[in-house]
This record gives sequence, structure tokens and C-alpha cells, in this order.
Amino acid sequence: MYDAGGRLNPEAFATLLVNELEDRVSVQLNRPEVRNAIDAQMVEELHEVCAYLESTPKILLLTGLPDDEATGRPGIFASGADIAELRERRREDALKGINSGLFARIAKLPMPVIAALDGYALGGGAELAYAADFRIGTRALRMGQPETSLGIMAAAGATWRLKELVGEPMAMEILLAGRILTGEGCLHVGLITELVESAELMATAHALADKIAEQDPLAVQTTKRVFHAPRAAHPEVDNQAQAELFESPAKFERMQAFLDRRKQ
Repeated sequence: MYDAGGRLNPEAFATLLVNELEDRVSVQLNRPEVRNAIDAQMVEELHEVCAYLESTPKILLLTGLPDDEATGRPGIFASGADIAELRERRREDALKGINSGLFARIAKLPMPVIAALDGYALGGGAELAYAADFRIGTRALRMGQPETSLGIMAAAGATWRLKELVGEPMAMEILLAGRILTGEGCLHVGLITELVESAELMATAHALADKIAEQDPLAVQTTKRVFHAPRAAHPEVDNQAQAELFESPAKFERMQAFLDRRKQ
């Protein structure tokens, strides 16, 4: 999965289009023939990306297929898990937590994860987006959990992440009544933080990544880790993390630069 320089090798991925920059990795889900359904190979390849970003912390941008003007195909993030594979899974497969384990790993990545969402983000596709730290959507976005209509449940994070994101009443309607939210609906309930046109989606996502990249990387990683710590761990976890940052070279350099600018 890596090139001679130890970076991600785009040619090693069959279900993802990977573009690595100095401070970020952009990953486009790429299974157009099945509307970006998440299959076992995509899960495996996303684990490879996670392994790299755990050892080489960078911002992760997750996106799907853009509009295709030539064919008229609209943009799509991910239509869900691959139903052909899902139909054949049994009890033992559920207990492995195939998707839930991946999405938990994505949520725990050291640097922030930005999901750029266009078109369908359903089922496992929606749960993948919930695992991100930021979600930016388009007016064409359609987001929800249709699992109960297929005789299963949303078991890759939606039953608890969705409640934390939008509150219990809305989460129950999405999970139990199969409500599908539009882009405007997602913005209204706080499921996305920004609503843009499809043509502006990636530029907006990269602009957010630019703002994050301007911050001190260690401070960003530490803040994310402490943010997700259990409530009972605070304030001790905050104090310990701040103690580490107070000794970091970046803290002295950045504060001195601030003081020098103020003198000018």
C-alpha cells in the first residue's frame, strides 16, 4: 500500500482514489458501479489508510463520487453497505463488528476527519460520515438509516452517535421510521455544519482543512483526544494534556511570535 518513499501508493487501492498532500490525505470512495456501496475490500483498504494516518498523523478528507456531467450521474457519498455481501452475513459476522470496528478506528484518528457529503449517504455510508469530526453537505445530500426496512439495524455507530449528534427524538425517527433527511434538513438538525452547492463541496472541505492545518498539530491532536475523553476523566485529563503542551517547543515559538507581532 506504500510507495518507495513510505507514502500511500494510489495505485495500490482498487475501491479508493487516494491523494496525499503534505498535511492531509484525500480519500474518494470509488465504486461507481454500485453507487459506492461499502464492501469488504473497501473496508480493508480504509483500514490501510487508518494504519498509515495513525503512524503519520494528517488530516483526512473523505468524499464520494462527484457529479458526472457526461453521464448525468449525480454525486454520491455512499449508498450503504454492499447488500449482496450483507445478505450472506450471519451471526458470526455481526459479532466481528466489520463496519463498526472500522468506523471507530476512523473516529479515533489523531488528526481531524472531514466528510464531504453529496447525494446519498445512507446506512453504512451515513454511519461512516457520523464517525468524522466535521461533515459538510450539499443541497443534494440525502442522509438516513434504512436498515430496519431490510430486517436489520444500524449497528455501526448510528444508535449512539446519531443520538449525540441530533438528539434522541430525531435520532429515533431516523432509526425507527426510516426518515431520510435532505441537505437542508441535515443542516437544520446540526448533522452537518455547512451547506454548499455540489460544485463548491471539495473547495469548502479543503478550506476547512487549511484552517486546521494552520494550528499547531500537537495541540490539535491533543484537543481532539481530550474532547473525546469520558466525562468522568475531566478535568484531570485536561490538566495532564495542558501540562504536556506547556512544555512543547511549538508553544514557546507560537506565543513568542504572537508577542513579537503585537510589538510591531
